[in-house]
Amino acid sequence: MNPYLSRIQAVTRRQFLADSGRFSLGAIALQSLSAHGLPVLDASNPLAPKTPPLPTKAKAVIYLSMSGAPPQHDLFDWKPELVAHHLQDCPDQFLKGEKFAFIKGKPKLLGSPYKFSQHGQAGVWMSELLVNLPSVVDELTLIRSMNTDQFNHAPAELFMYTGSPRNGGASLGSWATYGLGSENQDLPGFVALLSGGSDPTGGKACWGSGFLPGVLQGVQCRAAGDPILHVSNPPGMSRETRRQTLDALKTINEAEAQTFGDPETLTRIQQYELAYRMQLSVPEVFDISKEPEKVREAYGAKPGEASFSNNCLLARRLVEKGVRFVQLFDWGWDMHGTGGGDDLMAALPRKCRDVDKACAALVNDLKERGLLDSTLVVWGGEFGRTPMNEARGGSTFLGRDHHPHAFSMWMAGAGVKKGSVLGETDELGYHIVQDKVTVRDLQATILHLLGFDPYQLSYRYQGLNNRLIGPTNEGKVVKALLG
Repeated sequence: MNPYLSRIQAVTRRQFLADSGRFSLGAIALQSLSAHGLPVLDASNPLAPKTPPLPTKAKAVIYLSMSGAPPQHDLFDWKPELVAHHLQDCPDQFLKGEKFAFIKGKPKLLGSPYKFSQHGQAGVWMSELLVNLPSVVDELTLIRSMNTDQFNHAPAELFMYTGSPRNGGASLGSWATYGLGSENQDLPGFVALLSGGSDPTGGKACWGSGFLPGVLQGVQCRAAGDPILHVSNPPGMSRETRRQTLDALKTINEAEAQTFGDPETLTRIQQYELAYRMQLSVPEVFDISKEPEKVREAYGAKPGEASFSNNCLLARRLVEKGVRFVQLFDWGWDMHGTGGGDDLMAALPRKCRDVDKACAALVNDLKERGLLDSTLVVWGGEFGRTPMNEARGGSTFLGRDHHPHAFSMWMAGAGVKKGSVLGETDELGYHIVQDKVTVRDLQATILHLLGFDPYQLSYRYQGLNNRLIGPTNEGKVVKALLG
């Protein structure tokens, strides 16, 4: 049989449609864009470190994702007027035309039951629940004017971390490794760490690569037990036997790649090889018992536990070893006050104890090691909480519903202004009245801090030059956040 005919017959419809785009006018335009600084993946080493097109300080990112949406009124956005009108009817102007996830009827306003005080040179207001974070407040920029257009958890998390409220988008960490590669070829370029007893509501798609090559997806690691499932050799297989097996698989996959031209086959080869190298590198970097007791105590970390504290210490160890993007997902911030343990008086102090000490220790540790100047730290959830009591579990329970209009986040480290506050909400903390920052703005700013033009960083897929910030020029770099 003619070998060319055999190859054509073996091509699947999906492969044919994907390859046909290479000869379109859009592909020609993509080649032109590639000449202007778009990342090009080396099939033999797709995670090779790359130099970004713009000057930058940020070489790595640690993203602290509070899954469930922390209540900003009880942590960062102090509202005396809300306290003064506690349990009074919410004004009609805040209810007209509004849609809530769970609130029914006319809700009562909910002033924070916690005291606030000012900290740092800028006099930043913080809740009494945050005992340790004020010690590093002069390293932070607090954003009180975040805004999103999603008010349910899964779509909001996907929108925040992948740029799309639906499955299929490429995560922020995947974009970072697409553009910058990784400085350590024996570890994943993008690592996801979980605490709180559950995946984020958006699921594993929050660290997926979407339409980007699979080698760029986040690798989920564990703080307790084997760091990565199935990376160890099974019983009866030695490291030498594993090497021989991988060599044979590599020969087969290279032949398949040459025949069919599917780039994912080359990705498979790289993933096998990375897994082989990780068998030696991962156990070493994940062994926090090697840290001095003083350091572990500062984080509240205990070897063998699956905790946010351990994950923060692991995040520092990973970026210190050259990992590009580490994302920590801490589940349990969804506090509706239903009476099932998610009341603001019961759940919020517990969650603050889980993260407050470790967050402060992380910022301090990075600074002491000279890593904060090159590491961007981001903290926040997927949306905010209402200034009203949801009262789903009855008026005796305090809880807040989902609120997309305004919420708080903070950033620290490489390229970020220190000791400042951006944005302001109205006297009840319902709407933003100054310096609104959208999810697209935040994404654009993070990409800028990594050395990219957020409008130019794109990847050709299904006939479009896909971008993290979406197809239109929605996102803008927030210059007020830059140091």
